[in-house]
Amino acid sequence: MSKQDMVKPSECAVALIDYQPAMWQGVQSHDRLVPFNNVQVVAKAAKLFGMPTIISTVAEKTFSGPFMPEVTELFPKNPIVDRTSMNAWLDPNFRKAVHETGRKRIIYAGLWTEACVVFACLDMLKEGFEILIPADACGDLSLEAHNRAMDRLVQAGAIPLTSMQLLFELQQDWARQETYEGVMDILRAHSPYGIQVRFSKWALGEHASEAGSR
Repeated sequence: MSKQDMVKPSECAVALIDYQPAMWQGVQSHDRLVPFNNVQVVAKAAKLFGMPTIISTVAEKTFSGPFMPEVTELFPKNPIVDRTSMNAWLDPNFRKAVHETGRKRIIYAGLWTEACVVFACLDMLKEGFEILIPADACGDLSLEAHNRAMDRLVQAGAIPLTSMQLLFELQQDWARQETYEGVMDILRAHSPYGIQVRFSKWALGEHASEAGSR
């Protein structure tokens, strides 16, 4: 694989980190609905395209609370790796879960960018993983913090992208019927384009039938 290679479901695993109430409270880099919607895009894409998905929390029982159910309900059989460390790569259970995927390309997103994303990704890059970060699914204490964290990650060799770019790169061709409706469902639920999709369906469906009956 090279950094110029398109994202392929068969080569990637997904790691989603610390989307928990206490961490959400600190997000000031974006309107919280932005990463809230976009992590669901990433999670639903992972499920739709069959990519192994690791979910991890930090101090779930004592401080941060449970991982957002909008994601965990997509993966009811996936164990949640709870940690004490900000750096997930320091946790042996997290490392084991990553290695067990057998994938070297990891799509990594979490809260907050400057800590729980940066630290693990730097260590994983050193160990030979290729890291792709959907930046708009991450959030931080400030826009400055988020941007400087992304700068540091890119300089270290991580690949930045957006959640929708990830989805479109996985699909690539609208003729791929096995995932077409799933992609459209994600667009309807989590993008402004979903409004157009709904309108087009109405215009070509019920409205068109009604007009034809006149």
